[in-house]
Amino acid sequence: MKLQLIAATVRSVTVERINNDRYESTPCSVWIEDRLVETTAKNVISVFGLDPDTAYTLTVREENDTESITFRTKKETILLNVQSFGAKGDGINNDTAAIQAAIACCPKGGTVYLPKGTYLSSPVFAKSDMTLWIGSGAELLGITDRTQYPVLPGMVRNMYDNQAEMSFGTWEGNPLDCFAALLSAVDAENLTVIGEGTLNGNADASDWWVSHAVKRIAWRPRLVFLNRCRNVVVQGLTIRNSPSWTIHPYYSDHLQFLDLTIQNPYDSPNTDGFNPESCTDVLLLGTKISVGDDCIAIKSGKLYMASAHHKESSQIVIRNCSLEKGHGSVTVGSEIAGGVSHVHVSNCRFIGTDRGVRIKTRRGRGERAVLTDLVFENIWMEDVNMPVTMNMFYCCDPDGHSTYVQSQDRSPRDYRTPAVGTITLKDVKCTGVSTSLVCACGLPESPIAKITLENVEASYCPAENRQAQIPVMMDGFEPVCGESLWLKNVAELEINGLHIQGKAVNEPKLFGNTKTVINGVTITE
Repeated sequence: MKLQLIAATVRSVTVERINNDRYESTPCSVWIEDRLVETTAKNVISVFGLDPDTAYTLTVREENDTESITFRTKKETILLNVQSFGAKGDGINNDTAAIQAAIACCPKGGTVYLPKGTYLSSPVFAKSDMTLWIGSGAELLGITDRTQYPVLPGMVRNMYDNQAEMSFGTWEGNPLDCFAALLSAVDAENLTVIGEGTLNGNADASDWWVSHAVKRIAWRPRLVFLNRCRNVVVQGLTIRNSPSWTIHPYYSDHLQFLDLTIQNPYDSPNTDGFNPESCTDVLLLGTKISVGDDCIAIKSGKLYMASAHHKESSQIVIRNCSLEKGHGSVTVGSEIAGGVSHVHVSNCRFIGTDRGVRIKTRRGRGERAVLTDLVFENIWMEDVNMPVTMNMFYCCDPDGHSTYVQSQDRSPRDYRTPAVGTITLKDVKCTGVSTSLVCACGLPESPIAKITLENVEASYCPAENRQAQIPVMMDGFEPVCGESLWLKNVAELEINGLHIQGKAVNEPKLFGNTKTVINGVTITE
């Protein structure tokens, strides 16, 4: 066993056990000095309630192995308890003003602390160079009245020259007015949000999920929204009942999301778990997600933002996560006009999601919408109906069913044409496959460049339990059941070890001029 220090804040630490397991491993005990903190099976471990500017030794003891790591917590200028500013924490009184006052008064390097209690609040805005500590038993609970939520304007133009513009609100890839998130930060740097407490959007007790596709005053809020932020750590929290996307970093850099639990009901609309949009250098580690849409969806906006404010999503690492329930485990798209590259997903388990790896784009996303260098390694998929889907005909947006988007004929390549580059799946095991293992549909004028499958194993559920479904959301695709590989408009397929097991599994179907390099494929009953 090896231990890696991930982050030490003013009052907490996160470490990672380095192994080949996924999210959980051998049970262990965790010690700070000579004090037993907890027993756990998780690979990513966080400890809270530490003193600032103090040296510690953290020890992890497995049955036959012990490893220690030393670290020092960061300095803290002051600790401000929100109850000293008038917050009641009784779940009845509105604590917004008291919490915001504590944040406003917090000096550089200070901490704002929410002790045990339920803090009913409309959106609060964090700022630079501070720590927000939501302690054990503390809950920041969203007010249900939407009129108590500030509106973030989609785009504000310079009143003097009408040239410069700045986006504050956003909705599904466009700069549109939206309500502020329960926890918001705009242009903040060196921000840390920690604790064993809960951020509760309270959407299950409000009308956010009713007529969800209708704009009422403004578009629905996220639960955590980071706009143009840098150097942010979010650690340890339970985050649930979001009105829409749960955690939404937007045009932000150098972000760490550590040891979180993200929970929304399975039938809650558009409640994606984690959606970095036009962000670079992002780490999502040790997080469990169960939601009503995609668990993770990497995005980079629609055509206007990619043209006027281009920023690719890149250098994104997702590791030791458990993605349970949702439409897709890890999705790239579909609002992806700025492009995505250098994504590495490893040591994760996907459990009970509709799809595992899900790539979705379409004509109209633009020539900067290049999705490439996407690597999925050491992944376990359990009861995922469709482990891998790649779709360049995704039927979203008002024009999603138009002839331009859905035509199977070759269209001219122009500034609206997207591209998908290299996608690699290595050391992936899937059980309980039902509909298809890999379904990939590229554009005739812009084929998917290369799919690599290396050491991939898949076993299908019994034939009587399989579901005939449409793997990719495009027009004219008939439901399938028990497919192995179904590829169309893919330039190159490289297989280095593929084993498929299950009665009545169809032979691979390859359409178009696909170059294949196949080493070691077995399909058994």
